Amino acid sequence: MAKFLKLSREYAPGTLFILPAFLLFAVFIFAPLLYGLYLSFTDYGGFDIQPNFIGLKNYIELWQDDYFLISLKNNMFYTLMFVPLTLILSLLSAVALNYVWHLTKFFRMAFYFPHITSMVSIAIVWGLLLNPIRGPINGVLKAIGISNPPEWLMSSEWALIAIVIVAAWKSFGYYMIILLAGIQGIPEYLYESAKLDGAGAFKRFLYITLPSLSPTIFMVTILTFISSFQVFDLVSVMTEGGPGRSTNVLVFRIYQEAFINYEMGYASAMSIVLFAIVMIISIIQFRLEKKWVTY
Repeated sequence: MAKFLKLSREYAPGTLFILPAFLLFAVFIFAPLLYGLYLSFTDYGGFDIQPNFIGLKNYIELWQDDYFLISLKNNMFYTLMFVPLTLILSLLSAVALNYVWHLTKFFRMAFYFPHITSMVSIAIVWGLLLNPIRGPINGVLKAIGISNPPEWLMSSEWALIAIVIVAAWKSFGYYMIILLAGIQGIPEYLYESAKLDGAGAFKRFLYITLPSLSPTIFMVTILTFISSFQVFDLVSVMTEGGPGRSTNVLVFRIYQEAFINYEMGYASAMSIVLFAIVMIISIIQFRLEKKWVTY
């Protein structure tokens, strides 16, 4: 008993500090997650007094729903493009800011600014830029000799690619700052030793920067992966899931079922499946971490 009281007094200050954050997490994240899990086993329509329990019916229907499967396929395609593109842009810009450009503060601000800009504003502006008829991007492409430039948001083949480009442009500045901080934390003596051994800039990047930066790259990969499954604003403003169903992704599909079709139970089942997909792939990434991340 005395030992328990001693431990209680020892950990009481820390417990009090984390208690507000824990309560916020419990009320706004954990409790809704549990309630969503419960609703996924019902046919709740949003206005019902009492949800009717239907078991696994929603989950069975999901894998027979072509609309859901198309949204899942689109989201996977979006992830496979967005994650490497954002990672490459952020890494190259971080390296350039650290080693090449002298106007570092200006370019840091210029690259980071899109991240703090409203997603809706960015979607509207890029929608105008990507207009296949009057947009300046196609105007430039025609001026350099491309007679049939992409129709971008009006094309089922290019619309999702256009959204990936916009999302990567908006996001890479944030991850660039993280990677830049990682690069600047690498000890300078490693580079000096490599120079004395005759290693050029590329070899120093390949054998010093990349291995030393691997924990930061791993974290950025996890963050971009999770972000890729949260895309909603750009799709909602720029394409509304079209043309056809070519840009309909999981979160937008959940929104349609929940707030347009008022199928809250079905939408909750989609949400739980989305949660499971993100969790499983994140676990796989953490399992593979030891094979390429060096500490």
